Amino acid sequence: MKPVIRLLRYVFPHKWQFLFALLSMALVAQTVVAFTSLVMPIFDQVLVPPKAITTAPPVVKENALSLLNRALSAIGIKGIDQRTIFIEVPIIIIFLFAVKGLFSYFSQYFMGYVGQSVVKELRNELYTHFQYQSLRFFDRFPTGVLISRVISDVERIQSVVAEKLGDLIREGLTLIGLVLYLFYLSWRLTVISLIAVPLIAYPIFKLGERLRRMSAKSQEQMGDLTTLLHETITGNRIVKAFGMEEYERERFSQANERLLKTNMKMLKVNAYSPPLIEFIGSIAIAFMVWYGGLEISRGVMTTGIFCTFLAALYGLYTPIKKLTRVSNSFQQAAAAANRVFSILDTTSEIVERENPLELDAWGKKIEFKKVTFSYDSEKVLDELSLVINPGEITAIVGVSGAGKSTLVNLIPRFYDVTSGSITIGGKDIREYSLRSLRSQIGIVTQENILFNDTVKNNIAYGRKDASLEEIIAAAKAAYAHSFISRLPKGYDTVIGEKGERLSGGERQRIAIARAILKDPPILILDEATSALDSTSEIIVQRALANLMQGRTVVVIAHRLSTVRRADKIVVLDKGKIVEEGTHEELYRANGIYTQLYNLQFHLMEGEIPSFKGEE
Repeated sequence: MKPVIRLLRYVFPHKWQFLFALLSMALVAQTVVAFTSLVMPIFDQVLVPPKAITTAPPVVKENALSLLNRALSAIGIKGIDQRTIFIEVPIIIIFLFAVKGLFSYFSQYFMGYVGQSVVKELRNELYTHFQYQSLRFFDRFPTGVLISRVISDVERIQSVVAEKLGDLIREGLTLIGLVLYLFYLSWRLTVISLIAVPLIAYPIFKLGERLRRMSAKSQEQMGDLTTLLHETITGNRIVKAFGMEEYERERFSQANERLLKTNMKMLKVNAYSPPLIEFIGSIAIAFMVWYGGLEISRGVMTTGIFCTFLAALYGLYTPIKKLTRVSNSFQQAAAAANRVFSILDTTSEIVERENPLELDAWGKKIEFKKVTFSYDSEKVLDELSLVINPGEITAIVGVSGAGKSTLVNLIPRFYDVTSGSITIGGKDIREYSLRSLRSQIGIVTQENILFNDTVKNNIAYGRKDASLEEIIAAAKAAYAHSFISRLPKGYDTVIGEKGERLSGGERQRIAIARAILKDPPILILDEATSALDSTSEIIVQRALANLMQGRTVVVIAHRLSTVRRADKIVVLDKGKIVEEGTHEELYRANGIYTQLYNLQFHLMEGEIPSFKGEE
């Protein structure tokens, strides 16, 4: 139950609403006990022949009516007349139900408010935690799993905090009040009744443990299902292109079937728990009825007291039944909370130092000094040393898996080096604040992520203070203004998820405009034109030429035609720099670069698009 207890710290900011809900629940519990106590005067004083009400019952126990008479007498008001009790008791019943209804509303409303607020803060904390994690975190946890944590797991927690916690307190107080009243009425009968408690508690405990295990399994399967759903929706073109609709339908159906089987096992446990507990309780009730009959025949108690005892005992059924379900829900919530807190407890290896420096990277070189990077046990970069001069274009080439993307991902600290260091202007980048470091770097990738927002907001992403004139100027420099102007609402057009309403070339130019508006001194291009057709590529190359002017540029290139005229080409192989120089130097060396180049172009001659000189 530690995760559930940990959840209570989220309740503290709303302590006054919680305390008022608690007070309301206590009053609701009291009205239940008070109403139950009225059974005694109903049987002993109301439902009797008129001649018999002149004499008091042989055994008297306090009840709501007698306590009310005491209170009235204490303030000098005559109590309820014995002959008009059949009028006053129904009035008291109506009053008690009105009070119960009013405070039931207050308790549910304020507990609901606390629960919804806790869930809001928990979701905010989860989302914020995601944002400040390194890329290693997202490598470890698939998108569907993270979505499942924020949606499904928090929903289960919400049910407990908003509803079940209220049930636990309200029904717990009712249970305590009724048990105390039972002892007051007859401690012998109460002891007989409570014999069944250990018999009931054991199955509740064992069933709760089983539910917790099944709930954890169910939530894991829900995460798998969410991941599968996310993959097939975002990759629907590939599914259709390869005719795999039936395969994916079957895969989803199997995952859904596994989830159904686990959920049905949980449902079965939830379904047979209350009847099992009822049956065990019925044995105690049967024995207690037999013993109560003997007590009445001996004159130890009245029919009213015995009926009140039965009513109070039966009244225990509702809170016990609800508490059983609450116990099951808490077990499920504990599993969900464990999963949520396991995410919140992950720490990012990307940590800012105290009092970090602010970076201004204009005119400063980037230097890798014996950088090693390992992902888990796999070494990706091995004591790599490299100097990237300011204002130059440095191209990184190599076969797939050589470590190109890893190298550039280390510059903005998406990952941290395992050993060695990266410096800008002679200082380790770990000495700079993350905000200032990343503000100096612009990134344009092969698959740029655009948001389901307006063109204007996508271009101004990261520069919310930018004016419309600045946004338009950036769009013009990226050769995007023309097609943006033709959109239905121009710069206010919403472009859909990942910019799906735009072509590939248009999306790329929006991304370039975003980088131009950011105006960073360092630019990282990750094969920014490889997925485009020839016409779009020419336009995007021109936009890139505008973007790269006067900046330090690092280019990852799979197509060597795009880097032929870079100032420096760095060839990676198995995490090491094996060649370095200009295109002509590397080609004449007849090494790996030459092999890669010949493999791609088969020694074809002709003009190769270049970064420089395009207007």
